[in-house]
Amino acid sequence: MSKRVFITRRIPDIGVDMLKAKGYAADVYPEDRILTHKKLVDILKKGSYDAVLCLLTDAIDAAVFDSAPSVKLYANYASGYDNIDVAEAKRRGITVTNAPADLTSEAVAEHTIALILALAARIVEADEFVRLGKYKGWSPMNFIGTDILGKTLGLIGAGRIGERVAYYSKGLGMKIIYTDVVRNDRIEKEYGAVYRGSVEEVLQAADVISLHVPLLDSTRHLINEARLRLMKPTGFLINTSRGPVVDEKALAEALKEKTIAGAALDVFEFEPKTVPGLAKLDNVILTPHIASASIEARDQMAEIAAQNIIDFFEGGKPRNIVNP
Repeated sequence: MSKRVFITRRIPDIGVDMLKAKGYAADVYPEDRILTHKKLVDILKKGSYDAVLCLLTDAIDAAVFDSAPSVKLYANYASGYDNIDVAEAKRRGITVTNAPADLTSEAVAEHTIALILALAARIVEADEFVRLGKYKGWSPMNFIGTDILGKTLGLIGAGRIGERVAYYSKGLGMKIIYTDVVRNDRIEKEYGAVYRGSVEEVLQAADVISLHVPLLDSTRHLINEARLRLMKPTGFLINTSRGPVVDEKALAEALKEKTIAGAALDVFEFEPKTVPGLAKLDNVILTPHIASASIEARDQMAEIAAQNIIDFFEGGKPRNIVNP
């Protein structure tokens, strides 16, 4: 009997085509918007699905599991999986997989570097200045930025993405320091990164802070008011990890009061909303969770998610099980 897979939002065709090539029925939610929790539950109640290919924007909890007793696999189209109650899934004998694509790490690292350079050169401010018709001719004091060469990058998290950021940062002539729960020998040997024993040490010493940690109880509001005050007043904060890692209200206040010089966020604490006042500040760059949005990365994510489903149903073991 053909397997039925529900896909909660349109993903690259390559993943859907892989499922269809196996003879699976792949139903893609037709509207290009985030599914509400209630809508997802209603859809799963009406369908008799064997697997769900879900996104980080889908809250997969006990109510969802209750609505679809026939579903034995939730394949997340993302490296992270904090949107899924993994412990409850394991208790029920439901498998959860993720899609840690190598090219996602590359895309996020490149986006991180782009944000650093854009902040340093004040590119977004200058672009808006021209578009608003304010540019009346060259001035020696227009949008003076700062050089990256010789500055210190502080990585909080030195996994796959942090390592790629280090690679590019070394090429830009930056010094690199980092902290992580596990030391990374490769980042030290290949990029000259220096390990620091605490977040506080990195915040105090670095000119640019880049966050690359998962969202856990221990990392929620990892960057808060007290820690923002440890940063240099000329410092930049970059977050391409998870929104709640930063206390966004405290960050908005720090930017407003010039406690730090600038920030760039691709993720937000209350996504898709930002805290009041943040978007009005000219020393912050805001991008709509697009760090991994390269054609190559998104295709690879779709392939991995689809392959996890295929392996599960074809008698193999998915490579990316997160609740073994």
